Amino acid sequence: MKIIVCVKRVPDTETRIRIAAGGKGIDNSEANFVLNPYDEYAVEEAIRIKEKTQAEVAVLSYGPEEATKEIRTAIAMGADKGILIKDPKALVRDAGAVASVLAAALKGMQFDLLFFGKQAIDSDEASVGPMTAQLLKLPCISFINKLEIGNGTVTAQRDVEGGKEVVASPMPVALTAQKGLNEPRLPALKGIMRAKKIPIEELAPAQVKDRVEVISLELPPQRKGGKVVGEGKDAAVPLAKLLKTEARVI
Repeated sequence: MKIIVCVKRVPDTETRIRIAAGGKGIDNSEANFVLNPYDEYAVEEAIRIKEKTQAEVAVLSYGPEEATKEIRTAIAMGADKGILIKDPKALVRDAGAVASVLAAALKGMQFDLLFFGKQAIDSDEASVGPMTAQLLKLPCISFINKLEIGNGTVTAQRDVEGGKEVVASPMPVALTAQKGLNEPRLPALKGIMRAKKIPIEELAPAQVKDRVEVISLELPPQRKGGKVVGEGKDAAVPLAKLLKTEARVI
């Protein structure tokens, strides 16, 4: 069995975000980047399947040269090899362009399972996985939190409003991983040392056009400071008044 996991390099959630000059993007000069957290669930699930079936796990990323760091993180977790579609502008491409680049590269590869995280935490679109599957004409099961494999098929579970949904599909199939699917492991020292030695294959990106343009980007306004209106029973009347006249929630 062959498994490919698509991963993305994203700013750490603890990074202080600054708007770049021009107001259309993020200033990454002081940002700390990490492997997208939802992609960690995808990598972990692929490795668990490998441990049960002796499958081969490859990690594929579309990103700048620096994205080799995140690829090596996945290899340190237990993946077998890494592939980088190198493009310094990858992180500012729209979802359709990213999906097109990934699909063009994947058409020349053999796989039974194609994993994605359910979404990237920087763009939060949750669309690259399903869009890539559509371009490859693959079935896609998104937002999975449980997976079973057997006899050339996969059975996945996902949460829906008011309950759970169980979906089955033949392989090859695309899957997007949700929190709860597993608990990603921390890379061990042996894995980290191994990851340093494995060469990363590099591919040139397909030439595609963006269809979405960012017109402007701005940070949300700073929250106003809190206001103390009183204590105990004495606070009830002024609090109710402020909730009605200022907050306008009653």
